This record gives sequence, C-alpha cells and structure tokens, in this order.
Amino acid sequence: MPVLPKLPAPFATFLLRIPLAALFLQQGFDKLPFDAETAEGYGLSLLVWFFVVAGEIGAGLGLLTAGAAGIIFRGKIITEAADILTRFSGITMTCIMTGVIWLSEPDSLLDVLLYDYVHVSLYAGGLYFALRGNAKF
Repeated sequence: MPVLPKLPAPFATFLLRIPLAALFLQQGFDKLPFDAETAEGYGLSLLVWFFVVAGEIGAGLGLLTAGAAGIIFRGKIITEAADILTRFSGITMTCIMTGVIWLSEPDSLLDVLLYDYVHVSLYAGGLYFALRGNAKF
C-alpha cells in the first residue's frame, strides 16, 4: 500500500493561514477609507471602527508574516517572535469575530452555529492560531 508523504507542520499550517489571512485582509481593505457614517451604521464609534479595520488588516498581515518567518528563519529569537505574532493575530481574529457575532444579536447559540457558520469558522481559525502559535519542525 503506497504511503503519502506528510507535509512538515509549518508548511501545512501555512496552507491554513493563506485563506484565513486573505479573508481578513479582504474585509479590512473593503472598509477603507473608513468613515464615521459606516461606523454609525454598525452602531460603533469611529475609534472602535478604526481598530476593527486596523485589526483585520494587521491580523491578516501578521498571520502571513509570522508563518513565513517561522518557515524561513531558525534563530531562537525570531521564531519566538513569530510565534507570539501568530498568537496575537489569532487573538485579534477571535476578538473581531466575537464582536461581529455579538453585533448580529442572535436569538440563541444554536442560531449562531446553524446560520452564521462563516463567522464561526473564522472564529475557530483564529482560535486555532491563538492557542497553537507557530508549528515547529
């Protein structure tokens, strides 16, 4: 029976990072230029709206940068910094998705799980990287 070779963990998790980061970058760049009218439409202040936009773009870039740094560099300091950046990006993603789900004012948790699966999936992806950090070779 032929055995499929396994992809090293840093490369495999990088394949998870690409679509997750692309979605966050797309959502962040779609909100540019940010203005008070759009923020008010969601019931947010301009300051909170700024942090949402910056968080989405920063989390996407951070996730890609930290993943690439974890693959390319082997130094202890750089790999630890990349791990921290991955975890921070994941925390940022989960915070943003918590806010999105919260602002939708669902009737129950079941409504969120059944009908808001896109945001739940993004939340789970962010939570994975927040808890896992960078995979080691």
